[in-house]
Amino acid sequence: MSSESKDHKSSGDKKAYSFDLKTMTGTLNTGAKIPLVGFGTWKAEAGEVGKAMETALEAGCRHIDCAAVYGNEKEIGDALAKVWAKGKIKRSDVFITSKLWNTNHGKDEVLPALKQSLKDLKLEYLDLYLVHWPCAFEHTGVPHKDAVPKHSDGSIKWAKVSLQQTWEAMEALPKTGLVKAIGVSNWKIVQLLDLLTYCKIVPAVNQIEYSPYFERKELLGLCHKNGIHVTAYSSFGSNMSGNKGPRDDAKIIALGKKYSRTPAQIIVRWVVQQGMSGIPKSVREDRIKENHSVGDFAISSEDMATISALNQDKFFCDMRDFWGFAVHE
Repeated sequence: MSSESKDHKSSGDKKAYSFDLKTMTGTLNTGAKIPLVGFGTWKAEAGEVGKAMETALEAGCRHIDCAAVYGNEKEIGDALAKVWAKGKIKRSDVFITSKLWNTNHGKDEVLPALKQSLKDLKLEYLDLYLVHWPCAFEHTGVPHKDAVPKHSDGSIKWAKVSLQQTWEAMEALPKTGLVKAIGVSNWKIVQLLDLLTYCKIVPAVNQIEYSPYFERKELLGLCHKNGIHVTAYSSFGSNMSGNKGPRDDAKIIALGKKYSRTPAQIIVRWVVQQGMSGIPKSVREDRIKENHSVGDFAISSEDMATISALNQDKFFCDMRDFWGFAVHE
């Protein structure tokens, strides 16, 4: 096997996850291919996300990451319809993900939530549907009327729905033909270990925050050992609190100069060389094209280690900024 293609062998009867840097794809435990560089739509505001996504597809991107809670799936759906109508790119050419929001974890809420996302995205099926967070909020309708329902004192209205109940509802979705694969997002080691004791379908993907400042080797290793692909988000650092992210780090900048690449390209390449897919987000045409131009160079093992050594166990997507509650604790 060449250095450009690697298998992660899993134990027992679990399927192995593999990735190929020549084709820039990973193979999920379902057998489906996932492009290693995608286009993220979180924080892509109305009026710009549709055009930005069209630009990404025209630049060669074939992996789009969405979520109901982002509030932009209708605009994305309109843009996708325009793309399909042009005839150059087919629906089957593009890997599209969406996510189940926290207010729809109940067993009778999962399928309606999926159907709402499909309606908004103007799609007949999703390639991947994820449980967005491992926690359940009070149900507020489909589509949700309140993304983060709270009591008068500001505390979250939690729902008495276990993760096992939600996952069992997710496991019924592939049989409907509305999704090709199911997975999770933001699940940590203990939560995954628990899921693996009862799941009938092993998650195809765990989407997590992963950056040079927040490297999660143990979690990545557990996922790959069990045939679970990892998609990394916020790898540049989201800078939600005004703090500088790894893209601004002097060592990343220096490596960019060494390889004649931008700091963003160095980070995206660092992600995919570890077998993950990345979903960088931008609405600027030049940066969109830049983020997807990482298949024609490789970072040396020494420089990969240099980037990994930047780890500070520092996450940027702090849900206290949104929910007033810490989920990384």
